[in-house]
Amino acid sequence: MVPAPAPALVATDLDGTLLRRGDTVSVRSRAALARVAAAGAQHIVVTGRPAPQVRHLLLELDYQGLAVCGQGAQVFDAATDTLVSRLTLDRQVAEVALGKIEAEVGLVFAAVNQDGMEGLMLMEPGYVPSHPTLPSVRADNRVALWDEPINKVLIRHPALSDDELVAAARNVSDGLVTVTMAGPGTVELQPLGVTKATGLALAAEMSGVAAADTVAFGDMPNDVPMFRWAGHGVAMANAHEELKAVADEIALSNEEDGVAVVLERLFG
Repeated sequence: MVPAPAPALVATDLDGTLLRRGDTVSVRSRAALARVAAAGAQHIVVTGRPAPQVRHLLLELDYQGLAVCGQGAQVFDAATDTLVSRLTLDRQVAEVALGKIEAEVGLVFAAVNQDGMEGLMLMEPGYVPSHPTLPSVRADNRVALWDEPINKVLIRHPALSDDELVAAARNVSDGLVTVTMAGPGTVELQPLGVTKATGLALAAEMSGVAAADTVAFGDMPNDVPMFRWAGHGVAMANAHEELKAVADEIALSNEEDGVAVVLERLFG
């Protein structure tokens, strides 16, 4: 039997997927990605993190390609350290959506990722970041969140689970924003229609690669659109059940080098 051709594009989420604890990439994963490059395939990072929160990791990996950041709102060129595409979330729309959500579920705590390469993660009083090692700045009040252009809003509820908050937010903000869950304690509001899939489709078009020739790796519901776009979706063993339900394959966990194991098979 003739083996199936290796994919032309490997799209990987970061947190909970390629990254291990402490934001590290294992030696085995680095070797597997080197094998991908040696085969002439491309690797595109697709992450919910905005570009300012990912550029240091890309430098450490000596990553020179395109990266989809901010849940698809940004396409970042690591080789030139520039944003080649960027979308913002209308701040009035974000404020209206946030008001509708609070009318439904009560008080939530919010933060924003500001637009641009120098954009801050700005948090209102009471917001507790789910990834405390990432740089963030505390605002005096919610009004200050809207001072500069933003690409997304992050929300947390003091009592509801992430799944409950996502369901409620989608119910009342339909037609205003895209609501997604990007990780534990990370429910986000993005520009309407913007997902990891829209960002990856743009980056793939720039790179001359088709969806059918793409294998995508992820662990959270924000990866569902990317899996539906890609030819083959691989969920990590630690993935949310919503993503596992649409995956073509389940890999080992991020801590067990699940991405590397699959890439070694595909590019063996």
